Amino acid sequence: MKKINVEDFIATPGTPLDQVPTKIDLDASKKETEKALEKVREKLGDLQNTLYAHGKYGVLVCVQGMDTAGKDSLIREVFKDFNARGVVVHSFKVPTPLELAHDFLWRHYIALPARGKFGVFNRTHYENVLVTRVHPEYILGENIPGVDSVDDIDDAFWDQRFRQINDFERHIAENGMIIYKFFLHLSKDEQKNRLLRRLYKKEKHWKFSAGDLKERALWDDYQTCYQDAIDRTTKEHAPWYVIPADDKPTARYIVARTMYDTLKEYTDIKEPELDEKTKSNLDQYIQQLESE
Repeated sequence: MKKINVEDFIATPGTPLDQVPTKIDLDASKKETEKALEKVREKLGDLQNTLYAHGKYGVLVCVQGMDTAGKDSLIREVFKDFNARGVVVHSFKVPTPLELAHDFLWRHYIALPARGKFGVFNRTHYENVLVTRVHPEYILGENIPGVDSVDDIDDAFWDQRFRQINDFERHIAENGMIIYKFFLHLSKDEQKNRLLRRLYKKEKHWKFSAGDLKERALWDDYQTCYQDAIDRTTKEHAPWYVIPADDKPTARYIVARTMYDTLKEYTDIKEPELDEKTKSNLDQYIQQLESE
C-alpha cells in the first residue's frame, strides 16, 4: 500500500477544484484499505484517551461535501474505536426558530467540544456561505438588520461573513482548539451513480429525496461556492483538506491518517503524571487493596 503524505491534501488557494483528483490509487485492495483504516483508527482512539487525560486541547472535525459524498459513513467508520465519552457528533440541519433568533455562528459555538474531546460537525458553519449563497433567499430568515431583500445580499455581505468565519476559527484555535476541515471531493459522475443506487435499492430509498436532483442541477454553482470558501478560509491554524471521495474506503483512510499523523506531532499532549505524594505511597495503596 502506498504511503501518503497528508500535506498533499491541504488546499492551495487558487488551485481550481476541477483540477484536483476525486480519486487516487493507493495500490491496495478494498480489504487492505479497510485493514489500514482499522489500525490507524485504533491509534486515534488511544490518542484520544491521552487527549482526554491531558485536558488542554479540543479537536474540531468539520466534514463538508456534496450530497452522497459519504459524510455519514465516514464519520461512522473513522470514529468507531473512540470511547463514546470522547467524541460528540453534531449534524446541522435547517436552522430552528431558536437558532434563527441568534447570529449564524451561535449554534456552532455552543456545539464546540470541551477540552479533551473531539467534536464532529457533519455539515458545518460553512453551510452559511454555501447553501445560502446558492439560495440567498434563505438569508432573509435570519432577520439581519439592513437585509430586507435578496438585493441587499451583495459582495460586501459575503466578505463580512467570511471575515466572521475566519475570526471564529482564529479565536477558538488561539484558545486550544485543533481544527480539521475536510472537503469530500466527489465527482459529478460518482454522485450520479450513488443517487441511482438509492433508487435501485429498496433498502436505500429512505435516503433519496426529489430535492437531491434539484440541488444536483446546481452542481456548478456549488462548486464555485466551495472554491471561494476554501480559497478564503484555508489557514495554517485551520486548513482545508481536499479529500478524494469517489472511493469511500480510501477517503476514510486518508481522513483518519491525516488526523493521526498531525496530532502525534503535538508532543505536549501527554497523560498527566501522578503527584509526588501519591507516587511515593503507591506501594502502600497496593498493599492496602491486596490485604482486603
